Amino acid sequence: MPRVAPYVAVLCFAFLVSCALPGAAQTPGTPASGPQLRFVIYLNRHGVRSPTGNAEQYDMYSAAPWPKWTVKPGYLTDHGFQLMKLFGAYNRAQLAGEGLLSATGCKDAAHVTFYADSDERTRETGKAMAEGLFPGCAPEIGGLPEGTPDALFHPLEAYTTSVDPALAVAAIAGRIGGNPDNPTEAFRAQLTALDGILSRCGDPATPTKRQSILDIPARLAPGSEDHLAELRGPLSTASTLTENMLLEYTEGMNASEVGWGCVDGANLRSLIDLHTAASDISQRPEPIARVQASNLLQQIVLSLSQAATQKPVAGAMSRVNDRALFLIGHDTNIASIAGALNLHWIADGRADDTPPGGALVFELWQSADGKNSVRVYYTTQTLEQMRTATMLTSKNPPVRVPVFVPGCSRTDLSCSFKDFELVLERSTSGRVP
Repeated sequence: MPRVAPYVAVLCFAFLVSCALPGAAQTPGTPASGPQLRFVIYLNRHGVRSPTGNAEQYDMYSAAPWPKWTVKPGYLTDHGFQLMKLFGAYNRAQLAGEGLLSATGCKDAAHVTFYADSDERTRETGKAMAEGLFPGCAPEIGGLPEGTPDALFHPLEAYTTSVDPALAVAAIAGRIGGNPDNPTEAFRAQLTALDGILSRCGDPATPTKRQSILDIPARLAPGSEDHLAELRGPLSTASTLTENMLLEYTEGMNASEVGWGCVDGANLRSLIDLHTAASDISQRPEPIARVQASNLLQQIVLSLSQAATQKPVAGAMSRVNDRALFLIGHDTNIASIAGALNLHWIADGRADDTPPGGALVFELWQSADGKNSVRVYYTTQTLEQMRTATMLTSKNPPVRVPVFVPGCSRTDLSCSFKDFELVLERSTSGRVP
């Protein structure tokens, strides 16, 4: 079976003085009262990209043609690159405020590991974050050659070992009441609203007969490549089309191009529920999530354990003296981990959404008596911050919401490190070899 190449330790962080948080003058390692932040793992989704398919694939569902993009399908846009630079700069300011990193300079780059999936959009997102985190320091971005399946992010696609999809099909069937048509009925109001936009908005180039998304046959079957099982039909198609509209909005396209002038930030937040619902059904069922998230969860366990003990742990991507590990992947990676650990959040008015650039973050804290604990949160730029490429500062920060971890979180939302380790180990017991 293919083997994951050695992970590359990388330098990544940048700082904007204008967005420094309180306490940013504190130097790394400076003693402080109360628990101190010792190590952070960021699992980021890539930034704003173009749709992964050609416009012609989507035109069959709309009266008017979809807008053209300036980059290849699935590639990070220039606007998306800039957004991730802004997010990287804010992360540097935040970590400097916690005393984990210095506020400026390249010295602390030696204490950060940065690794991206092999797709263009993830590799370029890594570069953008690195520029924002460490301007002028030219950090290296770890990752496999472009187009090479990486088992960390795509365990099924990277390994030749087959996984029986029957349980995955059963898990989805149980999620939807055994009938592939049930999701269409459950979300008929939102699907009808979307189909109305597709049918009436924009200026058709030539009169053509379009296919209503409500007429797409629904079926549940074993998947292929990176999918254990697939639920096809109105909801899965709507998931793709609504995310395309979200990409138009966050790319900063003219209002006339976002849903052909019929979609704004308010109704986009309603439509995007179709995308999160499809993800909930296809990515979050435990048998699917456990396999898809297995290698990432194992890496989180190893890297946190190494940071907690300050002793080398075999297989950890980070180094013993690292203060942060950045992993740049996809929304499916975040959704799978959330499914495996039963995590939920509401950010920017949307439940369990995983928009471009958002991150699921794991913090390791140490108390004065040496006890280690873990806190988890989700962070994302708002849709409006993305649309306008707003500078992120302490007065205008990205959204950050705490996440409760079933099985270990206490009343203050922290987990003892040992309890957190047990939760993750149980969730990786069936991981892909």
